[in-house]
Amino acid sequence: MLTLVPTPIGNIADISLRAMDKLAHADILLCEDTRVTKKLLHILSERYNLQRKEQEFISLHSHNEKAFIQKVSKEFFDADVVYVSDAGMPGISDPGQLLVRYCQDNAVQYDILPGANALLTAFVASGFVNTQMLFFGFLPHKGKDRSKGLQGALHNGFTTVLYEAPHRLDKLMKELAEEVPNRRVFFAKELTKKYQSFFHGPAKDILKQIPKDTIKGEWVVVVEAGAARQSTISEKDVLSLDMSKKTASKLISKITGENIKECYTRLTQDD
Repeated sequence: MLTLVPTPIGNIADISLRAMDKLAHADILLCEDTRVTKKLLHILSERYNLQRKEQEFISLHSHNEKAFIQKVSKEFFDADVVYVSDAGMPGISDPGQLLVRYCQDNAVQYDILPGANALLTAFVASGFVNTQMLFFGFLPHKGKDRSKGLQGALHNGFTTVLYEAPHRLDKLMKELAEEVPNRRVFFAKELTKKYQSFFHGPAKDILKQIPKDTIKGEWVVVVEAGAARQSTISEKDVLSLDMSKKTASKLISKITGENIKECYTRLTQDD
């Protein structure tokens, strides 16, 4: 049998009793990083007197997951097998889904334990009332792929959740401020950890809220829902054309669904 077990995203006390039981009694532990998992088990043993059996540790991460699935036999899961990522829920921007699909395709029994997850924690903490949500994970790093990914994240009609690395956070804040200056955004830093921090407000103001010396750490970004865009043409593309603000307002309204008068007022205020 296979069990996907979530692990704390920061605060070790978020581990569940079911998760500790599975971690203690598994025959084989598939780990995104065996060193991280062993450290977690050591902490659990010290703090909660977790008593474990002798176990085999196998590294299973995004770079070898496909190769592992191709070679593994159904009999491998006759043992009690647990998969854990470094933190949070396996399968959410971490390996795990291919293991689940393998079990489905090969009639292998499997289970998923509920637990800590940065995506849902940040979504609830954002306070955005549109509960229809899309998760985009990490955007592409640069070039046309990033531009396309950003447009998809901002103009899909749903509240959208992103993960972002600290060294690209400043870039993302500037992109949001330029693309959707008045859209409300929510930034969560180091969820459940000692220095957990929340920042929220219009995208144009978020740069002022987050000092550069606080950017280090793990970030989740939630963007409030806006009107769905049916075109890949951005507002920036429209404003680069040689046309009046009145005409531009009409075109942007057609693309985004924004009220023409409100769009015109916003564009003229930016002058």
